[in-house]
Amino acid sequence: MQPLYVITGATGGLGRLAALDLARRGARLAITARDPEKGELTRREIRAHAPGTEVEVFRADFTRLADVRRAGREISDRFAGIDGLVNNAGLHAFTPRTTPEGFPEMVAVNYLAPWLLTRELLPALRRAPAARIVNVASQASRRHGTLRLPDDLTETVPFSARGSSAHYGKTKLLDIMFTLELARRLAGTSVTANCLDPGFNTTGLGRELRFAAPLEKILTRLRIGDPARGAGLIVALAADPSFAGRTGGYHTVRGTRLIRPSAPADDPALQALLWDETERLLDG
Repeated sequence: MQPLYVITGATGGLGRLAALDLARRGARLAITARDPEKGELTRREIRAHAPGTEVEVFRADFTRLADVRRAGREISDRFAGIDGLVNNAGLHAFTPRTTPEGFPEMVAVNYLAPWLLTRELLPALRRAPAARIVNVASQASRRHGTLRLPDDLTETVPFSARGSSAHYGKTKLLDIMFTLELARRLAGTSVTANCLDPGFNTTGLGRELRFAAPLEKILTRLRIGDPARGAGLIVALAADPSFAGRTGGYHTVRGTRLIRPSAPADDPALQALLWDETERLLDG
């Protein structure tokens, strides 16, 4: 039986490239999509790229955590075991928005949704002989402003397009903290957890900016921000034998090496606090 990977954000950007690469390696895929039509187009593209690949699409809107919970249970019930989970879906919003459930949108999409999906899929991940969880973080986490727990998980505060970077960076800081705490909680099991900085990528660059499309074309022409590098590290962490058994790492595409996360993401006590506050919030 070929290994099965669940990938979020696979309808575009780094997730799409990672899905194509894993399909080329013979993997089976389960992808999430907010838009069923885009999900079906991606499924067809993957099968055209790697004929015979088994691809299933699961609808999930990451701005609605109830939807994420439902999709996670559907995926977990559907498969005997999951060999890898790639939490790649993300959003950089340039204006503050609140989800239908009342959460800050970037926090919900970039952190709460992958946290919840991961927890829902853990039983199926544990059923695999050796499963890997890969969370896509970012060096933007180093420009995160001031971390305030648990307030940052629920408070929607005003910000400008210029000030949005700190809010985006904070969500990526939360992803790193989540990964390191998850790895600690999974110690001694067959499941590993790592996160990565994919570097600067033009694919999906600032899709809310009016000038994003022409800027992406210019940078691509100048060979700046090649998304294949970031996607390659995602696939390596998810599937390469060299990363088997390695857990609790924050890896960068720059030299494919381990790096230390920005404070306070490296504080085990705060990592545990974040986990407990997230669990309390989502189960309350």
